[in-house]
Amino acid sequence: MTRFARLFLFGALIVFAASFARAATAIPSGQFPRELSTYLDPVSGGARQVIQARALAEPFNVVATTIFLFAVIHTFFAPKLFRFSQVVEARHRAALKLRPPANDRDHDVQPVEVSFGGQVLHFLGEVEAVFGIWALVLGAAIVWFKGLDTAVEYIGEKVNFTEPIFVVVIMALASTRPVMRLAENCMRLVASLGGGRPVAWWFSILTIAPLLGSFITEPAAMTIAALLLAKQFYDRKPGVKLMYATLGLLFVNISIGGTLTHFAAPPVLMVAAPWGWDMSYMFTHFGWHAVTGIGCANGVYFLMFRRELIALESAQINPSVETEEPVPVWVTLVHLVFIGFTVWMAHHPALFVGGFLFFLAFAQATAHHQKPVELRGPLLVGFFLAGLVIHGGLQAWWIEPVLGSLSAAPLFAGATILTAFNDNALITYLATLVPGFTEGLKFSVVAGAVTGGGLTVIANAPNPAGQSILQRYFPGGVSPLGLFGAALVPTIIVALSFIFL
Repeated sequence: MTRFARLFLFGALIVFAASFARAATAIPSGQFPRELSTYLDPVSGGARQVIQARALAEPFNVVATTIFLFAVIHTFFAPKLFRFSQVVEARHRAALKLRPPANDRDHDVQPVEVSFGGQVLHFLGEVEAVFGIWALVLGAAIVWFKGLDTAVEYIGEKVNFTEPIFVVVIMALASTRPVMRLAENCMRLVASLGGGRPVAWWFSILTIAPLLGSFITEPAAMTIAALLLAKQFYDRKPGVKLMYATLGLLFVNISIGGTLTHFAAPPVLMVAAPWGWDMSYMFTHFGWHAVTGIGCANGVYFLMFRRELIALESAQINPSVETEEPVPVWVTLVHLVFIGFTVWMAHHPALFVGGFLFFLAFAQATAHHQKPVELRGPLLVGFFLAGLVIHGGLQAWWIEPVLGSLSAAPLFAGATILTAFNDNALITYLATLVPGFTEGLKFSVVAGAVTGGGLTVIANAPNPAGQSILQRYFPGGVSPLGLFGAALVPTIIVALSFIFL
């Protein structure tokens, strides 16, 4: 075992031993997390004074937000940790080659010895694992300050994990062979208008798939779009700048593409019932802005990278998929029924998980028309979102007064910026708690939240799904700064669409 591994285990044992020892004597301090209405906010003063008063009234607020800040910082260093893990594992493999062969008398087949330190670094370098890792730190802090019962009650009872579970199921369903073939054939019809060239596929996927998210949910649309981009675009080995530009464009388009309806985008779903927004309201107030923004952003990036996009025409990809046997129509229809049922029961995890179990049985019965159901990627994305909602549930104490102190234009900008560091569904949910919001302010906060949904991987719930599928094409993983820079231009274009149109 390496020195790093020993230090890691020793530190973990000390933290958890101290936490549980503290739990034996900790005294619960009332409701946790504290309701916003119980704070005695200063009558005069702005958001800063309110935040200071709440920090003094409940010091654990500062602890929870500090841990969340460390988690956000960790996401920026994850690619470097991932690359370092590959170096450590390469050194370990080289050291194994120098050892004499073991005398295996019983001929048992043993797995090759792995580097524990390298595996730990690999885990720390997985962006999807970051918030789950820091959720352990947060849980230990809650145990230390509030007691074990409070930690169990908060994480086990009060945190709502419906969205992470839903994303796992809908990702698995959307990535199946019948659904992918159907989506690919539909987009092939559009791409054929441009002669089926790579640039036509690029336009087709980045335009249709995001808008499709308004009907099959954004996570499903992200999964389909990312898988098709991998096959029709990234496999052609474009330049790094174009790869990042496409990823940033995808994230922004998916974030706004789900606003044509009131049930598909998580940030819209949070406000639709409290504010009485229906499908007609969403289309007339948000939908046409989204369509315009997507079209303009795609057009600008095409003009910026037109030479490279056109040059991809000479590249060849594996045509084996074209010779695959077609999927029977009835099998595809059954898949669509399962997706429809999952979307319909999106708020009832016991039902849509039960439906998913029936789907697995159906997939087994029709295995000759399927490919293996992929669960590793969806589970990692679900783990990411689960960690994020654990942290997000303790950030309302400072986000709510910030949102409540802004007028329309600053609120739009503030929601866009805050979304980069929090799931945009959390931003819009907290907006429903602010009294006295006018229709203009409601529009501003939701428009800002969806506009900023592509700036970081944590800004919008479907983003981890897209990154999980496409990150293998980026040397050393997706850089957070690279993603931010790539998403900045389409974010500005979308913002202008919401503000001036």
